[in-house]
Amino acid sequence: MILVTGATGTVGGEVARLLAADHPLRILARRPERVTVAGPAVDVVAGEYADRDSLDRALKGVRAAFLVTGSIGERDDVRFVEAARAAGVRHLVKLSALAVTDPAADDLITARQRENETAVRESGLAWTLLRPRAFMTNTLSWARSVREDGVVRALYGDAPNATVDPRDIAEVAALALTEPGAHEGRAYALSGPAAVTAAEQTALLGAALGRPLRFEELGPERARAALLARYPQPVAEALLHSAERQRAGAKAGVSPTVQELTGRPARSYAEWARDNAAAFA
Repeated sequence: MILVTGATGTVGGEVARLLAADHPLRILARRPERVTVAGPAVDVVAGEYADRDSLDRALKGVRAAFLVTGSIGERDDVRFVEAARAAGVRHLVKLSALAVTDPAADDLITARQRENETAVRESGLAWTLLRPRAFMTNTLSWARSVREDGVVRALYGDAPNATVDPRDIAEVAALALTEPGAHEGRAYALSGPAAVTAAEQTALLGAALGRPLRFEELGPERARAALLARYPQPVAEALLHSAERQRAGAKAGVSPTVQELTGRPARSYAEWARDNAAAFA
């Protein structure tokens, strides 16, 4: 039995879909009605990290678990690790972020990600850490302005980022979960095949849509105002700090991990844009 958390999200949902056809699968979800993955051996358990009883139910009989957490203020990874250890889980595959390897990344989000990694590494269980760059799906936030105005608005349009397709992250996660012993004690850096800027992504997205799009640079203050409208101030400031590191080139490095593990090149942003063009049309 494999347990997947975060199955209503971007990566967890892809992991669950990859596993559902061929493996006994359990999904832990706070809102089970939002789980779209189904199969003859798929079991959905309602629960959350703060509810130990639901964790115990979800982890019973589980050999390996895919762990996704997103809260800044909660000890969700610690809670999960404690329950997994008590349930006899053998292997944790943890979704983290590549920023944890950058000493200059001292923002709130990255600091918490480092703490979460430590909880997993010190759990006494076998572990695998997945450290991706930014998801290509983050650009879905441009969909409304693309549809309505033909414009992409973003901060630092010339700052490169080796963004990664969540499907590639999910494929690596599925390998780690289903190949016992092959990935234990490993931390995998995951990126796309090339670093691209927001301005370049705009052009690639326009090509996928068959119409030109215009890129509009957001200054720091407009970007801060937009982020504060969506997030608490500490999170908004952490994201702005991340953008500054990207502007300095800290996110331009490309990792060969996807190709090494899957046997094929990582998907490009052009591929992702073609596959997701309907979301912007």
